[in-house]
Amino acid sequence: MDILISGLSKTYDNRDRIIFQDMNAVFETGRVSVILGKSGKGKSSLLNLIAGIDVPDSGSISIGGTRVTDLDDTGRTLFRRRHIGFVFQSFNLIPVLTVMENVTLIGHLDGKASGPVRDRALSLLASVGLADRQEDFPDRLSGGEQQRVALARALINDPDIILADEPTGNLDSRTGKNILELLTTQARSLGKTLIMVTHSDDALGYADSVFTVRDHLLVPGRG
Repeated sequence: MDILISGLSKTYDNRDRIIFQDMNAVFETGRVSVILGKSGKGKSSLLNLIAGIDVPDSGSISIGGTRVTDLDDTGRTLFRRRHIGFVFQSFNLIPVLTVMENVTLIGHLDGKASGPVRDRALSLLASVGLADRQEDFPDRLSGGEQQRVALARALINDPDIILADEPTGNLDSRTGKNILELLTTQARSLGKTLIMVTHSDDALGYADSVFTVRDHLLVPGRG
């Protein structure tokens, strides 16, 4: 699915803090895009806006022909659940759920049958090298293993779009490179549109397109 952003503006702190101002951008289907920029400039905010977790002050975001910014809270939640997988920097695994339960949760929330959801979860866990850890709890896993669980969870509903917010930010260099390889390989092999926010120069080698948040806009290149 293509993502089309048109005239997007967003402020915080009672409109005193401008994040984006009349921003336009296109993310093309099946491409890996990396977004760079200094801390506090709006990189994570942009992912939240695309996912419908947050809403702009003005402008629009259309995904595959659906104008997400026109949907209400419930509509955005359902759209996100069915079309967008989110990989968080802090993993966001639920500590009282096992690896399998964490991965399958979104599928169950979306009303999918337990058998097919579990089968897909097993396949995804195998693809990230964690088939033997399905009954473990998150606190038994390393940071890299938790991030691989988070990736499997993001893919459980076969989303068209993967959004990754600093997916290597809490990992050592070697583990981070492994996650980048895994994330981009999964996205390309499954034909997903991947947008990755990062401070890591290592990510640039995996990108089809690079953008930088600067002066309240998203500009091509490293800025």
